[in-house]
Amino acid sequence: MPAPLLIRDAAWAVVWDGPARRHAYAHGMDVLLRDGRIAAIAHHDPDAPLPPGAEVVDGRRLLVMPGLVNIHTHPTTEPAGRGVREDHGVPEQQMTGLFERLQAFRLDQQGQAAAMRLAYAELMSAGVTSVVDLSPPFPEWLGIMRESGLRVWAGPGYAAAHWGMSAPQTVTWMWNRENARTQFEAAKRVMKEAEADNSGRLHGIVFPAQIDTVEEDMLRESVAYAGETGRPFTTHIAQAVVEVREMIRRHGVTPIQWAASIGLLTPRSILGHAIFVDEHASIGWHTAKDIGLVAEHGATVAHCPSPFARYGEHLKHFGKYRARGVNMGFGTDCAPHNLIEEMRLAILLARNAVRDVAAADTGSVFHAATVGGAEALGRPDLGRLEKGAAADVVLVDLAHPLMNPPRDPLRALVFHAADRAVKRVVVAGETVFADGRTTRLDVAEAAGILAESQARMLRDARGRDYRGRSGDEIAPLSLPLH
Repeated sequence: MPAPLLIRDAAWAVVWDGPARRHAYAHGMDVLLRDGRIAAIAHHDPDAPLPPGAEVVDGRRLLVMPGLVNIHTHPTTEPAGRGVREDHGVPEQQMTGLFERLQAFRLDQQGQAAAMRLAYAELMSAGVTSVVDLSPPFPEWLGIMRESGLRVWAGPGYAAAHWGMSAPQTVTWMWNRENARTQFEAAKRVMKEAEADNSGRLHGIVFPAQIDTVEEDMLRESVAYAGETGRPFTTHIAQAVVEVREMIRRHGVTPIQWAASIGLLTPRSILGHAIFVDEHASIGWHTAKDIGLVAEHGATVAHCPSPFARYGEHLKHFGKYRARGVNMGFGTDCAPHNLIEEMRLAILLARNAVRDVAAADTGSVFHAATVGGAEALGRPDLGRLEKGAAADVVLVDLAHPLMNPPRDPLRALVFHAADRAVKRVVVAGETVFADGRTTRLDVAEAAGILAESQARMLRDARGRDYRGRSGDEIAPLSLPLH
C-alpha cells in the first residue's frame, strides 16, 4: 500500500455534493489519501498536524479533481489507425469506413501490445483513472493492465459473425456459431482471471461484440450472466446506418427496440455509441421511441464523439439524451484516447446540432465523464471527491499558461488546456502518471514496435481487401509524395 498522500491547501477542488448529487467547486482544501481511499477532505487548517509518513503536496497552484472514467475504448487495436483512419470513409455506407477497415486490416499481437501501452499512457495523460478495455484477448493483455496501475474492466469480445464486403455498397454477415460459444467460454475464463488479480484493480465486463453479430440466444445468455455474476454488460449498438438497416430487415424494429424486447436494456447495460436511434435524420424511421426506452430501462450510453464526427455524423444530441433521462458516460473508442478532448467535442457538436448554447455545458459533460461512467460500472465510490471514495485523483497545474486566468478551471481544462495541464494522476492512492510520464508502464519501445506492426498491417491488407488493395491504396497519404 502506498504511503499516505496529503494535498494541502488546494487552490481549487471539485468536490462531491452528496445531497444535491452533483459536483461543486471548493477553495483551499486539504485532501488526504490513505489506504486506497479518500480519508479526509476539508477546508485547509494551517495548524492541523501532518499525518505521519505522508507525502505532502503543496496544492496552492493545483486543481484537484476526481479521476475520469472511460467506459468504451479499443486500446489494443485503434492506435494502429493513427495516420490511416482520420480521412477514411466509404460513401456507399453513409461515409463510415468501419466495415472496410475491419475486413482489410489485422494488427499482429506484437503491435497490439505496443498499441495498448501507448494508449494506456495517453489515457492517463488526460486524467483517466478507470477504463473499459474492449479487445480480443491476447497473451499479454492482462499483464499490461496490471503493469499500468489503472483500474481496468477487461471486456474480452466474442461474436458469432464477422463482417465482409464484396463491393462498396455491400456488407455481408458470415456466421460461425460454434466458434461463438468457444469465444464466450474463453471470455468467462479471462474475466475470472482478471478479477483474481492481487491488485484488486482488474475487473470483467461482459461484451458480446455487436448487436448484429451475436444471436438472440447468446445475447440473452450474456445479459443474464452479467446479472448473475454482478458484472456490467456492454455491446455496440446503433453505431452504423448499415447495422440499423440490417436489424430492421431481420426484426422489423430498430436495434434499440429489439434489444429492449429481449431484455438487454438494464441498469447494468452500457450501450456503445447508440447514435443512430429511430429519430436520427440518417435513419428516418417512423417511430421516436429509442431514447425513451434507454432511459426507461436505466441503461447508459457510452458517448464517443470524435470517430463519428470524422465522417460527418454525430449523436443528436448529448443534451437531448440527458434531458430525457438517459445516463450518459464517455469513451474514447479510438485514437486519440483523450477523454478531455471528447468532452469538448461533445459540447460543440450538441450546440451545433440545435444551435443552442444550452444544449451541453462543461458541468454536464464532466458529470458524465466521472459519475455517469462510475454509475454505469456499478461503482459509486469512483468519479467523485468525498470521504470514503476511492483515492483516484487528478492534479491539474493551474500555473500552466493555458489554464490562466483560472477563473473557472474546468472550463479552462476542457476548452483550452486539456491533457497539457494534467500534472499527476493517482489511482488507489498510488501515483501512476506524473510530469508527463507513466510511473509503472514501460512505453520505451512501444512506438517503434507499433510503427513496424502498422506497416505489416498495411502491406498485408492486399490479401484481405475485397478489391485486393494495399493499405496505402485504401487510405492514401494526406498529401502526394513529391
